[in-house]
Amino acid sequence: MFGIGGGELFFILLVVLMLFGSDKIPEIARTLGKGMRQLKDATNDIKYEIQKSAEVDDIKKTFTDLGDNHSVTKQIQGEINKVKEDIEDFSGPIKRT
Repeated sequence: MFGIGGGELFFILLVVLMLFGSDKIPEIARTLGKGMRQLKDATNDIKYEIQKSAEVDDIKKTFTDLGDNHSVTKQIQGEINKVKEDIEDFSGPIKRT
């Protein structure tokens, strides 16, 4: 863990115990735990916002790719008209006979 061996870790804990005393260590550990939890929550919030923004940007890009000069409605209406024309071309000879 972080390149620290067992003896070194024991020495660090001994120094912390001598500096702060046994009654302050639980309070310090609690404060560090709360700080780490807040940091983790903030990191998760940032990740969520980035993912949400990426999804919105992907949707906007998809609609932009449909046609820069036309609105989405006009693009869809044009496709519907093409399909109608194809059906009329196909069914025209059938109706006449």
